[in-house]
Amino acid sequence: RELRFLPSGKVWRRLSLGHEGLLADIYWTRVVQYFGRKRLSGATRFDLLGPLLRITTELDPQLVIAYRFGAIFLAEKPPGGAGQPEEALQLLRRGIVANPDYWRFWHDLGFIYYWDLKDYASAARAFRAGSERPGAQIWMKAMAASVAAQGGAAQTSRLLWSEIYRQADNEAIRVSAENHLWALQAQEEMASLNGLLREYRQREGRPARSFRELVATGLLRAEPRDPSGAPYRIGPKGLTALSLRSKIDLRLLP
Repeated sequence: RELRFLPSGKVWRRLSLGHEGLLADIYWTRVVQYFGRKRLSGATRFDLLGPLLRITTELDPQLVIAYRFGAIFLAEKPPGGAGQPEEALQLLRRGIVANPDYWRFWHDLGFIYYWDLKDYASAARAFRAGSERPGAQIWMKAMAASVAAQGGAAQTSRLLWSEIYRQADNEAIRVSAENHLWALQAQEEMASLNGLLREYRQREGRPARSFRELVATGLLRAEPRDPSGAPYRIGPKGLTALSLRSKIDLRLLP
């Protein structure tokens, strides 16, 4: 059974005798190990994640990676994360208070409002506020305008994840962004392929058994593959499905 009681970071600061930075690094390592161990075991509960992140950031309020990476850990839906977007927002707000000029926290805040909570008005406000911080990239204003105008449109989601991928300074964050972009692309491609399957059924009077038949009739140039390189297949209900060899995880999508 996991240890439920953890002293606060403020207590540890007093006990650290001036070594709170070192202790924060140790606790951040513990966060990563805890999260990684839970992910590998297929767990769906991450009860100590929030408390461990709070201790880490109370020990070192300027440990930016703990806020940013921790927010991703918390907000991501199980089994990829803890599924606690509200806790992630609280973590980022503490980061903003401690680091008011760090504009990327506002980007992360807006993204959680957008992707996990579907609160597009709050997301647009967060992106707009972040765009006014020193050093903020110009695309923050574009994000604010896009979210405000289009809400949860697919192109807006791609824009957001593409910027996370392009700006990521951590390999794990970059991989997560790539996985989400793959899932978004696969969702769009599968919808398009389903349209071709309906057209084939109307034309031939029967459902297609494989995409090879669509190639033979000229509806497709070649058998389609998903963004990870695995071939699409036709599922039991006659709709496009992912191959068992696919690396796409559609559970990442809202």
